Amino acid sequence: MTSFDNTENAFKAKSNSDLNRSYWLFKLIGNQYLVKFGAAVTPLALNVGFKSLIKSTIFKQFVGGENINDCSKTIEQLGKYNIGTILDYSVEGKESETDFDACCKETIETIHRANNDQNIPFCVFKVTGLARFALLEKVSAKQSLSASETEEWNRVKNRVHTIAKAAFDAFQPLFIDAEESWIQPAIDELADNSMAEFNKEKVIVYNTYQLYRKDRLDFLKTSFEKAKQGNYFIGAKLVRGAYMEKERARATEMNYPSPIQNTKQDTDRDYDLAVEFCMQHIDRFGLCAGTHNEHSSLRLVKSIEQKNISKNDKRIYFSQLLGMSDHISYNLSIDGYNVAKYVPYGPVKEVLPYLIRRAQENTSVKGQTGRELSLIIKEKQRRKL
Repeated sequence: MTSFDNTENAFKAKSNSDLNRSYWLFKLIGNQYLVKFGAAVTPLALNVGFKSLIKSTIFKQFVGGENINDCSKTIEQLGKYNIGTILDYSVEGKESETDFDACCKETIETIHRANNDQNIPFCVFKVTGLARFALLEKVSAKQSLSASETEEWNRVKNRVHTIAKAAFDAFQPLFIDAEESWIQPAIDELADNSMAEFNKEKVIVYNTYQLYRKDRLDFLKTSFEKAKQGNYFIGAKLVRGAYMEKERARATEMNYPSPIQNTKQDTDRDYDLAVEFCMQHIDRFGLCAGTHNEHSSLRLVKSIEQKNISKNDKRIYFSQLLGMSDHISYNLSIDGYNVAKYVPYGPVKEVLPYLIRRAQENTSVKGQTGRELSLIIKEKQRRKL
């Protein structure tokens, strides 16, 4: 039976110095006051020459490199342990058409890099890398677009179509990441259209479902019914979510009901029900369980066993972020399950928003940092003995 307590397996790819760096990083990330302070001063530190410090610490822990070539070492290292890489160009918050076209081109480069490389089972992109946030917000709210905005939206749809077509031509599965709830309807529209066009014979395009939202379990079921009616397969990457603090703050500020579940237990319940739903209909699903939750991972392991599905059935993947939950990733992989790590990359300055969000997410998820630290300490003690 799979266990996540084996730290020798979990950290076999880490040297003693890597383990020490992880220890101190998670110590710092576990302090919410230091995270708030760091979020404010890190961009300033980068501007005054502390790039090498950032690059050798938090960047090295959670990021593959500054470009695709830099990621080769990480791809190879993960591949040694049968863990796949999901190349994630983590540049966000851009506003110009030039930047959007560049991001589109870079995403297609990740598809080319992944082609025929068994160590890269998926590629991924964020729609905010291809479109103005305000435009996505307006489309999501079903507001009328001006003539110029309609042209702009058409360019966004063309970029998404170009990326999805490149993935289809290369037989390369592709994730479309979920983002803030007030722009998600536009993203869902793009994902649904892509799945309807490119998932006729197998799952190429995956939408992402954030189960910390109250409405996403029902939306997953609606997506499934739409896929059945349209006679296409549905790709579902299931996550809990990464924008909780921002979502609640906006709901309070604008005086509308928070879309976020009332309790963590509610989120856990819906996540596990979503996995169960996908497994019940696995003949039409491609499932990626993106989770750092041990209980949810073990439930899926048990479901795979009960349904007598092969451990390495390509319809089912587990996924965690680079630098986090190695005890889940490595132990699952060693037991023969399909595992892939999200490997963000991009220039240090451009990836900072991602890194800050990761740190904030760790402090907001009760027990996450403590669990990472306890396992690192356990492995440090084992190595001393």
